This record gives sequence, C-alpha cells and structure tokens, in this order.
Amino acid sequence: MPRLFFCCPFCPYFCRMGGQRREDLWPGLEVAIILKKDQRTGKKTTGTIRDLLTSAPYHSRGIKVRLESGEIGRVTEIIGDPE
Repeated sequence: MPRLFFCCPFCPYFCRMGGQRREDLWPGLEVAIILKKDQRTGKKTTGTIRDLLTSAPYHSRGIKVRLESGEIGRVTEIIGDPE
C-alpha cells in the first residue's frame, strides 16, 4: 500500500500526491514529473530521481528534480514505495 502524504504543511488531510515536500523525496526514488514543455497538457514522465533541484522544504507545485535520464521537472506523484 502506498504511503499517504500531507498535501501541504497546513493541510490536515492526507493524499497520495506527494512530491511537494522535499523530505519525502531522495535520489533513487521512482516518481512521475511534469516537464516544463508539458505543463499545458499535464503529460507525466516517469523516472528515477538523480538530483533534487529545489532547495526549499516545500513547493506548492512540486519539488523540481532531475531524473536519471537528465529530464527536469516538478514531481506530481511518487510511484515507488518510499518505505
């Protein structure tokens, strides 16, 4: 069963989205991201995190990451089991 995440630091509800808190992400984790060019369509790209690019602990649109493939985008969903 996937781990549930808070939507944001102020939200009392849990959701499956994840990707907005830096502490929930690390290199080697499989995620779905939205590339800058795909923001209008919402097309997701999946891959494994190589680097975390956002230094803030929280970002409302998702933490920016670089995948092993070199693609850069914001995390919309955590696919791999984080535990």
